Amino acid sequence: MRVTIFWLCLVTSVALNIFLVTHQNRNHRWSRRAAEEAEAVAAINCSGHGRAYLDGDGSGPPVCECNQCYEGPRCSFFNFTNHCVADADSGDPMYLEPFWMKNQNAENSAVVIAGWHRMSYVFPDHSFISPQLDLHIRRLHSIAKNAVVRNKHIVIGTGSTQLFSAAVFALSIRDNLSSPAQVVTTAPYYSLYQMQTDYFQTARFKFGGEASSLNNASGDLIEVVTSPNNPDAQLMNGVLTGPNVKVVYDRAYYWPHYTAIPAPADEDLMLFTMSKVTGHAGSRLGWALVRDKQVSANMQRYIEIAEMGTSKETQLRALQLIKAILRQGDGKQIFRFAYETLSDRWEKLGKIISSSKRFSIQEIPPRFCRFFERVRGPSPAYAWVKCEREEDKDCSAVLRAGNIVGREGSVFGSEDRYVRLSLLKSQDDFDLLLRRLSILVSQEQSGRADSM
Repeated sequence: MRVTIFWLCLVTSVALNIFLVTHQNRNHRWSRRAAEEAEAVAAINCSGHGRAYLDGDGSGPPVCECNQCYEGPRCSFFNFTNHCVADADSGDPMYLEPFWMKNQNAENSAVVIAGWHRMSYVFPDHSFISPQLDLHIRRLHSIAKNAVVRNKHIVIGTGSTQLFSAAVFALSIRDNLSSPAQVVTTAPYYSLYQMQTDYFQTARFKFGGEASSLNNASGDLIEVVTSPNNPDAQLMNGVLTGPNVKVVYDRAYYWPHYTAIPAPADEDLMLFTMSKVTGHAGSRLGWALVRDKQVSANMQRYIEIAEMGTSKETQLRALQLIKAILRQGDGKQIFRFAYETLSDRWEKLGKIISSSKRFSIQEIPPRFCRFFERVRGPSPAYAWVKCEREEDKDCSAVLRAGNIVGREGSVFGSEDRYVRLSLLKSQDDFDLLLRRLSILVSQEQSGRADSM
């Protein structure tokens, strides 16, 4: 009898364990279908000139989305006609896509999100930022040697675009509202500063234009300094001084990708963005390093009122991307990859422009870089092109006639004799830009430039 009971208990125990293990395995396999679906779409052959995505147009299974001037179901046909335009307008950082497609980087950066992931507005400590993301952002700056994070508060937002508005809001809070604070900067400047300030203008602030013209102004001033500058990649400093001046440093491009790092930046309020570090512009995440606790709290309050915080899914993806960077040996591979890509592009573009008397680009001197620990050459995000002929007052129109689209100088508060050309887009886009520029320059050299 005892033997029978023993065997019954044993069989029951084994059966229960099998049930629990099977049930547990099922619970842990919920991600398999999602992973298989993502890998199947990633494996679709687009000839290296396009990409298929899970969120296609919805009319059927995912299909190839082709790069500019490439056609066909697999993007294998290059249609170089007069309708094929080299679009060098946007700062879309697609040049970093090949880095993330490498096997190890693809594996380390992949994210599978459970249906129940972070459904609350807040984290357990009632904050809107992941403590792990905060920690890893600090580690990333430490490796890049581009910013001092000690005694700084981190505020995250929907890209540095939202953080700029939050900063202006926070710095314009004051008891005396007899006149609005003026937001000023130095031309050529990133156009969104004026656009956003004008669009969200209140009794607190307004756009005041050129910073140097207000050096002796008595009212409150908020100076925006972009360093490296967008569009011309120059390292900039503020031009205003005085107790009535507050400064926002846009450090979006202050990474070893784009510039030498002479020293870690240590300003009171600095803006950074994920798009220019990893290339993930579509994820829309940026952060501010803020010295003053109250300014940080006021910026956070702005974001809470506007958005109730920043997407938890976006924070998770950003965290995974930074972890992937830090896993790669000394954590510096992405900086080396990006620098080599952009410096090569700058060299190729400069070679074409140097053979022209019609066009010129900005000069960027070699500098010592704390990150590379040597003097290094330029690798800017943009070429600031100038049309040198007196009659070429609209340089954008000159380039458009050659099927090249850039961004007009007037957009940056400068002359239309200048055009910004992006070096950040895909390799196909950059190759097309070189091809179109080469045609323009060869026409100039053959004396046919005026007949285009």
